[in-house]
Amino acid sequence: MLPERLAQRASPLLRRLDGLLFGADERGEATRMSLIAFSIRVVSAAIAFLSQVLLARWMGSFEYGIFVFAWTTVVIIGSLSCLGIHTTVIRFIPEYQEKGALPELRGLLFTSRIFVLAASTLITAAGAAGVWLLRSHIESYYLVPFLVGVICMPMIAMSDLLQGMSRANSWAVLALAPTYIARPLLILIFMAGALFAGFEPTATNALLASIAATYVTTLAQLIQVGSRTARKLPAGPRRTDLHRWFVVSVPIFLIESFFFMLTNADVLMVGAFMEPDDVAIYFATSKTLALVHFVYFAVKAGSAQRYARITHGERGKLAPFARATVSWTFWPSLAMAALVLALGKPMLMLFGPGFDTGYPLLFLLVAGVVIRASVGPCESLLTMSGHQNVCALIYGLTLAVNVTLSVLLIPAVGLWGAAIATAAATLFEAAVLSFTVWRRLGISMAIFLPADTAKESA
Repeated sequence: MLPERLAQRASPLLRRLDGLLFGADERGEATRMSLIAFSIRVVSAAIAFLSQVLLARWMGSFEYGIFVFAWTTVVIIGSLSCLGIHTTVIRFIPEYQEKGALPELRGLLFTSRIFVLAASTLITAAGAAGVWLLRSHIESYYLVPFLVGVICMPMIAMSDLLQGMSRANSWAVLALAPTYIARPLLILIFMAGALFAGFEPTATNALLASIAATYVTTLAQLIQVGSRTARKLPAGPRRTDLHRWFVVSVPIFLIESFFFMLTNADVLMVGAFMEPDDVAIYFATSKTLALVHFVYFAVKAGSAQRYARITHGERGKLAPFARATVSWTFWPSLAMAALVLALGKPMLMLFGPGFDTGYPLLFLLVAGVVIRASVGPCESLLTMSGHQNVCALIYGLTLAVNVTLSVLLIPAVGLWGAAIATAAATLFEAAVLSFTVWRRLGISMAIFLPADTAKESA
């Protein structure tokens, strides 16, 4: 794929630059991964923004709002269909590689693929049955898009698993390019082709284009991950440790569930209480935050596997590395936030008439993202250091805060209610996560607080 080849050509330059600046230690490897992830997310943000602008203009705010609500729901449930295994592999692959536990590594790689495919297929069937049984309680314009959209869930789940395997091996391009570059480009190409062929610009047709793009990119990614793994890992016996993997994956599943719901709760709640036109405006406004969001996700992509390696190796390196990830997250996020606020109104006007009414919401939403960036990837540090249970509890409480405030405020003040609920929940999340990291690991993850010396976990 062209986007992946371009990213692969860029990555040697990034690696050479990082080698000069950071060397070849744990921080250097994580920085390389973050730099590549950052570059991919920059390109991805531009592609995603352009594709959403074109889709909104092609479909109009009503059909675009239907598409956004249905596609967001499908992506969330599809990702959750992994049941936490896609993050579990990031936790265990580095550990097994560090210890030379090759039978366990082979068992994990084989079992995780079979499990994710089976679980996501069952959830897809249950989802389709649920939509059909509840059809009398669902708005008629949502029924067909939801029934069509569930077809995509197994491939979304498999893509997330393959991304986790690639991240665990520090294959940054292979981890991120299929989902964040190839898929949105193909959605745009397939939708443009459908319109050129005479199909109507409806939400259902946009979902069909999205399904086709997801299947193409995921199958290509599956082939590439399998090929790289076969070259790196010699054939041999497999050992399965399901009990240990699921003891870890259950709280991780809860964390991922709460995190995905929290990330998209505002869009889902707006869709539940308001019309598709309002969903379209709010989603377009949140899309302009991509330039700020991708800094956090890039650092998270580069640091998670290093947290796992350091935790099971030289613990003395954990505190300085964790503090470094906070700086890597906050300062670029702050700069991007200023840029987004400066350009936000004309960016929203590109979506079409009326979309710029979401611009005032942008100030509150940007503030929440910057607050979240000020504590770095705390949840990755907790999860990879064995504190996934308390992390799951924190995200559950944060989601409860968000949903409760949304239910109270959206019917009263509309889109402002969703923005207030999201910002308040983000502030709660950042405060509780950073406090928990300090209590459990003795590491200060707040950007403006002094660094502390790491201590042994309780």
